[in-house]
Amino acid sequence: MGIQERILMLRKQMKNHSIDMYIVPTADFHQSEYVGEYFKARKFITGFSGSAGTAVITLEEARLWVDGRYFIQAAEQLKGTEIQLMKMGQKNVPTLDAYLEEALQNGQTLGFDGRVVSMGNGQKYSKIVENKQGKIVYDIDLIGEIWENRPSLSKEPVFVLEEKYAGESAKSKLYRIREVMREHGATMHILTTLDDICWTLNIRGNDIEFFPLVLSYAIITMNEMHLYIDEAKLSDEIKESMKADGIVLHEYNAIYEDVKQIDVKETILIDPMCLNYAIYSNISDSIKKIEKRNPEVLFKAMKNSTEVGNIRVAQIKDSIAHIKFMKWLKENVGKITITEMSASDKLDEFRAEMGNFIRPSFEPISSYGEHAALCHYTSSPETDVQLKKGNIFLTDTGAGFYEGSTDITRAYALGEIPENVKEDFTVVAMCNLELSNAKFMEGCTGVNLDILARKPLWERNKDYNHGTGHGMGYLLNIHEDPANFQSKYREGNTAVLQEGMILTVEPGVYIEGSHGVRLENEVLVRKGEKNEYGQFMYLETITYIPFDLDAIKPEMLTEEYRGYLNAYHKTVYEKVSPYLNEEEKQWLKKYTREI
Repeated sequence: MGIQERILMLRKQMKNHSIDMYIVPTADFHQSEYVGEYFKARKFITGFSGSAGTAVITLEEARLWVDGRYFIQAAEQLKGTEIQLMKMGQKNVPTLDAYLEEALQNGQTLGFDGRVVSMGNGQKYSKIVENKQGKIVYDIDLIGEIWENRPSLSKEPVFVLEEKYAGESAKSKLYRIREVMREHGATMHILTTLDDICWTLNIRGNDIEFFPLVLSYAIITMNEMHLYIDEAKLSDEIKESMKADGIVLHEYNAIYEDVKQIDVKETILIDPMCLNYAIYSNISDSIKKIEKRNPEVLFKAMKNSTEVGNIRVAQIKDSIAHIKFMKWLKENVGKITITEMSASDKLDEFRAEMGNFIRPSFEPISSYGEHAALCHYTSSPETDVQLKKGNIFLTDTGAGFYEGSTDITRAYALGEIPENVKEDFTVVAMCNLELSNAKFMEGCTGVNLDILARKPLWERNKDYNHGTGHGMGYLLNIHEDPANFQSKYREGNTAVLQEGMILTVEPGVYIEGSHGVRLENEVLVRKGEKNEYGQFMYLETITYIPFDLDAIKPEMLTEEYRGYLNAYHKTVYEKVSPYLNEEEKQWLKKYTREI
């Protein structure tokens, strides 16, 4: 069944339910960034496979909003359909909300599955509809009505992340959460975000590909935590442990009815950007609600000393694997057949040799030549190409070790590459080094610092259409709020950089039809000197892999950049060489030499 046929079937269902406009976001019931196969409704109705985007279908037209990461990919995947691509943030492209206000006519009905729309977005849609004297239908899944052979919900078992990895017990975490509830005057706290729940309980699972999360909801009171989950995923041992911590188990979807029964005397702490609209709408209007960011968000972003120590181990492991891979790639390209997909598999082979490797931490980006210009390209059997000398190979992948998650990007020169590609590579290296060596005052956010990464590119009238970096979860989401590096302020999407936060630094250049370069390290936020001016902060790079000197133009580097690069490479050699054999050490010495 093609995309056009699916859209026609959806429109038929819209008419049956008297719905004039239907919104299909990229989301599950928990506002997860990446979703399991069951929840890929937007991909089903549009054919666009990227991890973010929102489709709106009316009886006359269809549109898809995507951000700058996916402009090229979405344009390609929407070919042959009636769906109009809406490039977010571009001139003369209305926002989704502006489009709804213009396109929805007086008295019309807007529909969506309220379980996959956040409370915040649902409230905005409701206001737009109210101004049009229209109606909202949020309790129907029209995609589900037309999706034959829809994948089933995951039945994968839950496992416990031991305290030697987590660094804090579930009981301790619940105590801290309840302290915040008391501060806000709340008697109840509703959680629907999977990473917040998994972090709180020190559990992990396999319900979303690549992300070790568990489909669940939770209601925390001052005495108990009510966990809504498929009990078949829990071993008897885990159930007993949970019972001892005051955790009461319920059927996964029972929360939708249970919230209707909440006593009006309760005061509920909810996060409007995380709670879904259906749960919010099922809570009595008479109940007092305190709308604040989930306290778990900041708690889990600031890694404890045990987590930081473990993550350092994970980074060393992944750095060793990358260096072995880099050596193998450069020595074998052109001699044996290597493709995008086989190269990615080879890197994971090296990771598996490190021990405690669980699986990749996100879908790998393994791209050669012009494919690397697609920021979030995913190789497939249909697009898999052979790696050849003469261009750049870009690998953006991550590993999930018990000691933590990694997210690392490198671009490698395969043989001799053109001068313009070397120039782009060198500038991107400058961008990375500039931000990674930042010293700043306590109280700064990633918005304050992002300009450092873009400065070398902006000076050359170039830019990249994505954030410079994101927070990193510990065997949770690879993109973790609230810390990030981004050039544009977005309310609720940034936070003060605090000690213990781990973020990525990943500037890039993308030349459509030619090549792409991105260099990504992880950095740990640290406290520096404190004096009469206040508390100074700095970033410690904890990823130890060379920036490929075969792709660097030394004459482009100022003395300062040359110093940054040489110092980084010296650290790389010192950290990784003890784990290599003599041949590998000599090879690494060449690629970390002073220039």
